[in-house]
Amino acid sequence: MEYFAHKGQSVRCHLAAVGNLCRDLSTKVGVPELGELLGLLHDFGKYSEQFQAYIKSATGIYNPDLDDDYVDTKVVRGTIDHSTAGAQWLWQLSCNYGEAGKLIGQILALCLASHHGGLIDSLDADGHNIFSRRMVKEDEKTHLSECRKNADGAILQRLNELSRPEILQSLLPQISAILNKPGQPLLVGWFKVGLLVRFLYSCLIDADRIDSADHENPQNKIIRQNIAVNWQIAVERLEEQLAALPFKHEIDHLRRDISDQCKKRASDGQGIYSFTVPTGGGKTFSAIRFALHHAQKHKLDRVICIIPYTSIIEQNAEEIRKLIEREEDEFSWVLEHHSNLEPEVQTWQSKLACENWDAPIVFTTMVQFLETLFGGGTRGPRRMHQLAQSVLIFDEIQTLPINCVHLFCNAINFLTDHAGSTVLMCTATQPLLNKLKNPDKGQLTVLSENELIADVGKLFADLKRVQIRNRIKPHGWTEIEIADLAMNEYRAKGSCLVIVNTKDWARRLYVVCNEELGAGSVFHLSTGMCPDQRKEKLAEIKNRLDTGLPVLCISTQLIEAGVDVDFASVIRFLAGLDSIAQAAGRCNRNGRQTMAEVFVVNPAEEKIGQLTDICEGRDKALRIFNETADEDLLTPETMAQYFSYYFYQRADDMDYKVSAKEAGRGDSLLNLLGDNRNNVGKTSPLALRQSFKTAGNIFKAIDAPTQAVIVPFKRGKFIISDLCAEQNPDRIRQLLKEAQQYSVNVFPNVWRKLLQEQAVHSVRDGIFYYLDERYYSEKFGLATEVVADFEPQVI
Repeated sequence: MEYFAHKGQSVRCHLAAVGNLCRDLSTKVGVPELGELLGLLHDFGKYSEQFQAYIKSATGIYNPDLDDDYVDTKVVRGTIDHSTAGAQWLWQLSCNYGEAGKLIGQILALCLASHHGGLIDSLDADGHNIFSRRMVKEDEKTHLSECRKNADGAILQRLNELSRPEILQSLLPQISAILNKPGQPLLVGWFKVGLLVRFLYSCLIDADRIDSADHENPQNKIIRQNIAVNWQIAVERLEEQLAALPFKHEIDHLRRDISDQCKKRASDGQGIYSFTVPTGGGKTFSAIRFALHHAQKHKLDRVICIIPYTSIIEQNAEEIRKLIEREEDEFSWVLEHHSNLEPEVQTWQSKLACENWDAPIVFTTMVQFLETLFGGGTRGPRRMHQLAQSVLIFDEIQTLPINCVHLFCNAINFLTDHAGSTVLMCTATQPLLNKLKNPDKGQLTVLSENELIADVGKLFADLKRVQIRNRIKPHGWTEIEIADLAMNEYRAKGSCLVIVNTKDWARRLYVVCNEELGAGSVFHLSTGMCPDQRKEKLAEIKNRLDTGLPVLCISTQLIEAGVDVDFASVIRFLAGLDSIAQAAGRCNRNGRQTMAEVFVVNPAEEKIGQLTDICEGRDKALRIFNETADEDLLTPETMAQYFSYYFYQRADDMDYKVSAKEAGRGDSLLNLLGDNRNNVGKTSPLALRQSFKTAGNIFKAIDAPTQAVIVPFKRGKFIISDLCAEQNPDRIRQLLKEAQQYSVNVFPNVWRKLLQEQAVHSVRDGIFYYLDERYYSEKFGLATEVVADFEPQVI
């Protein structure tokens, strides 16, 4: 009898294919045989008659009018457990090999039992032993005995070959290296073991999804990059393009020197590196130069650039494409991935829409990176194995969410120590991630000699182009006073940028200045606009700046990190010193003036009470202002002092606190994903006690998760129309990629208002949403009420 896993694919073929794929992926952590074992067992439960009855009825493999052995069943697929049988098979076997065998068995069985819905808890929030409960589930529900009898002989033979003690124990060296690191607290060690579990889980679910998708659409195999990256091609193209770049400004010579230092250090060994360069020092190109040469030297798989804001991913990715890609290339070198328009539900149409970062150079966001490491479900974890044997570039690392600091540091140490990756921390304002108040919860291991720049202090002095002007008033600045300062700077110097903390202030100042100066030279930017509109506005602003036309721009913080603009004057609302330094990087960027000015002002009234990071940063910046002269505010020493104040104050927030409502008690994600020391079931005989599912459900990379809405700006209108009508999965994938440029991420309070106004409409039963065109303003972007002439209610 033939047993089917999917329509037209036997269980034997599916298990063998997933086994081979998972074997290749698991090689990254040195356990290829265990990867193959996971692949062969993941759908072992599909050998049951109950599942076969379902699959044949659901797919029409049997015709009830023609086949005598057709089984008519009302069983729904989700009620048929086909993932526990393989987990039980492995668990029962591994228990024969003592405590070490049980640990390895639990790791592998967790992956198998979880491969459809996200990693399950070992212990849940109430202390219940979820893993053991799953392993003793009745045979009549898991069908293990039946599946043993029905399984293909070739599968059983290979399973017996792979289940020898020496193969099962091949994971022990990695576990031992993790747990026995000198001076490492037990909590941190078990947290890293949890990351190893998640890594193997990632290998399994990606292998399963790839084979399933390729079976449904065999043409997909053609577009998968299954050969090692030839980094020599990218390196030669990069060097050729860099050599041809003209020296337009005196500062370009300094930028080239920085780049050359990065190239020289690229031949060093793998590890964690810092790259401390003032804004405007050309760190994007320099970091990529280091990464490509380093990847070539160490034969790594990919380069992943993690950027804080979606607003600058397109710009950076496009610049790298221009350097490296050619029309004749068979595959694209650069992949952008930053949309949350992906559905978690895996359907035949949406599988291809879910990227797994299978490209040589990937640009993504910090949100996506953190979701990959700590989020629930299967979508994010699927990508985790791609972080191995890679160069990870973190741009503007100081924007790391404060509650994720310890989680992040432990994950980076795991990836560099145990997964063959190199990490580069780039910023003008290095946070003190290697000098935390609570190192027992995990901090980075960064050697002082791993700073790429030979003399950071001298570089900052050489690149100094602006002077910070402390203009803080006891009672703050009024709207009119700030507008007058901006317009005076604009009139005197030809261009001025004002960076505010809220969309409301951006709108108010724009309205005042636009009425006074007239349309044409006054611009507004905020995240209420979709990326395509922001890109259009920025291109116009940059063109005017380059050609000497007057520009006054009022923007939220989106412009201050990584956006290549050069204003003659900048006004920054009071915020953290790191934000002020980033704002200064938009002023006199190319050194056209001997010295320019950045004015720091405090508005008389500002609704930022809910914006904890801004409030805390503002308070610590005020302390620095009171202690430091203006001319020293941008030095690395002053920035280190600022972060010591800021991190000390917020040290207790860095392990991702969770509430009693979320976890049944006050706790932290660090504990839940570590030794779970506060769990009432901590006396459990289980080796792994992590509450993976509970933690995954709690984790959010940003405090208030956002909902993506496709907006009807220009081509966005046609994308919305096509998404509503399209059925072809390949075309849907392309449309979703395009939709990233025409989507706005809104916070829950705004989402509720839009729903109340019936301003959003669902596409494909709520998987995606689009905005009614009456709620999108050409001036301000998304609004929560029907747009009136130049006066929408902007949030």
